[in-house]
This record gives sequence, C-alpha cells and structure tokens, in this order.
Amino acid sequence: SAHVPAHMASFARKFIASVTNPKTGWRTTHFWGPVANWGLVVAAVSDGMSQGPEVISVPMTSSLCVYSMLFMRFAWLVQPRNYLLFACHFFNECAQLTQLYRGLKYESEMKALEDAKKPPTDADVPGTAAKVGFLSAIGHTLQAQAMKLPLPEAARGFLAHPAGPFTIHFWAPTWKWMLSISNLMDYDRPVEKVSTMQQTALCATGFIWSRYSMVIVPVNYNLFAVNISLAVTGTYHLARKIKSEFEKKKE
Repeated sequence: SAHVPAHMASFARKFIASVTNPKTGWRTTHFWGPVANWGLVVAAVSDGMSQGPEVISVPMTSSLCVYSMLFMRFAWLVQPRNYLLFACHFFNECAQLTQLYRGLKYESEMKALEDAKKPPTDADVPGTAAKVGFLSAIGHTLQAQAMKLPLPEAARGFLAHPAGPFTIHFWAPTWKWMLSISNLMDYDRPVEKVSTMQQTALCATGFIWSRYSMVIVPVNYNLFAVNISLAVTGTYHLARKIKSEFEKKKE
C-alpha cells in the first residue's frame, strides 16, 4: 500500500506535464480536438440513459462505430501521438456499439409489429439496402507497386503523400465523410427524433477539428474538409431542433 501514493503522485505529475505541455497541452488544438470528441461519448451515454431507442439514427451510429475504430489507429500514428484521442475513441466505440444494438433491436421490433399487422395476402416488402460500407487501409506494399507505374507527377505526388490513399491518415477522414452523409440522409428526419446532444457534439467536433487537422503531422486537408462539412450538417440539424422548440413555446 506504501507504493500506491507514489504511483498516484507519479501519474499526477505526468498528467499535469501533459496538460501543460506548450506543444500539445490545453492551449493547443491537440488537446481541445480530442476533448470535443468526448462530446460524442457523453451524447451517446446521455441518450442511452434518458432517451428511447427511437431517437437513434442507425446509419449515423453505424458510421460512428467504424469512425472510432479507424481513428483509434489514426490517434496512434499521428504526430504527436494522441493518447487522449485514442482513449476518447475507445470509449466512443463502446458507447456507439451499445446504441447501435438498441437501435437495431428497436427497428427489428417495429418491423415485427408492422409485419404482424399486415394481411396474410400482402407481399413482403424488400428491406432497404445497406447504407454504409467498409473501407480498409491499403498497405505500403501496394503503394510501392503503384509508384512503379508510369503516372503523371501530380498522381505520384498524391499517392506518395504522407496522408495519401495508402495510409490511415487518408482512410480515417474519408470514413468520417459518412457522418456528414448520414446527416444529409437524415435531412428530413422527424425533428423529435433528432438527438440534440449528438448534433451538438458533432458540431463542436467539426469546428475544432477543422483547426486540429492543420496543425498535426502530416497536415490533413481531407480531414479539414470533412470537418467543415460535419460542422455545417450538424448546424443544420441543430437549427431545425431549435426552431421546433421555439415554435412550440409560441403556441
């Protein structure tokens, strides 16, 4: 037990040193970018505890699951290595998988109820196609083979870029586009089913990460663009929600 205080003191010193580090501490987007992402975890936990499964958007939650899986790898490889970002996406993965299970279970139950109400003569209606796919990272071997091809200089520069298509720095942001696409797919989602917490977190993530993407190594223009898009689509849904609440108060 005598070792416990020493370990705690050592951890506290490391934590304080990390938070006050002038290059990656609280005065930089290396700190606030991951902190903004914790909003997604808080939103998922809050919705899980206080909201019914009807507010869960399955396309968005599916995208968030893959997004966090890819960004755990991204956080490990980016310079400086971002442990706060890694931890955030680990917990977000757990929270979003729980929400995805709730959402799929709810949709399955609703479909079963609808099917039970159908007359026996009704023809089955085919289900909707999958809305999200999986993009896998491509290894250095394929990159080396591609660079041997007679390509224009611009194409070679793109393929060889540190954040090019053969790296996690490309695929993690590329998958993040699914968050914006999911928001666009939900453009006419009933406003009462829009999660205020989730959209607030997505907005904050979009605005802060658009800055973070420009200060990491390698600089990531794909990540910058997707976060601007995410901020815009999140703001759209928040505006719908706020307008609806305002109109209710006027009645």
